[in-house]
Amino acid sequence: MNWAEFVTVALIHLLAVASPGPDFAVVVRESVANGRRAGTWTALGVGTGIFLHVGYSLLGIGLIVSQSVLLFNVLKWLAAAYLLYIGIKALRARPAAPTDLETPAGALERSVRGAFVSGFVTNGLNPKATLFFLSLFTVVIDPHTPLWAQAVYGIYLAAATTLWFCLVALLFSQRRVRAGFARLGHWFDRAMGAVLVGLGVKLAFTQLR
Repeated sequence: MNWAEFVTVALIHLLAVASPGPDFAVVVRESVANGRRAGTWTALGVGTGIFLHVGYSLLGIGLIVSQSVLLFNVLKWLAAAYLLYIGIKALRARPAAPTDLETPAGALERSVRGAFVSGFVTNGLNPKATLFFLSLFTVVIDPHTPLWAQAVYGIYLAAATTLWFCLVALLFSQRRVRAGFARLGHWFDRAMGAVLVGLGVKLAFTQLR
């Protein structure tokens, strides 16, 4: 395996994953609203979504999407619609008592299924992620790099993404952090909703280059 290439891929990915975007907003919102377990499952969903991008990049499907305005726009509008949907739901949040943080009602379903799907769909439908992985696997990674080595890169990217967002979930699900946000009441949820709506609108106007 080309270790110099691997380090380059890792550094580029680090810069990309640390940049706030839809994944970050969704993980933070789930962690604050539903706790560490929900935030962690959302992070796992985001990490699993990476395998989707890696898979079609290795198969060359990402190249087809990047060259087809129609396919790109379909993916773009699906992602934008999803972000707008969850953003508008958050904007309509009602005031909740701080004691609600202690109630586990519905937490099991949300933390396992709802949270995971939220993270997976947010990452999997992001056309910017499509373009990022396409660039990574066609420009940064040498086409002559063995397929097994590229697969190892993909596993690393998914694992590193999951670890990063698990740390984000850990931070924002701390009792003191959640209590602080709880004192702000539903305004935090609405603020996160505005961020998600903004990201959805921005994504809707993304052009294929």
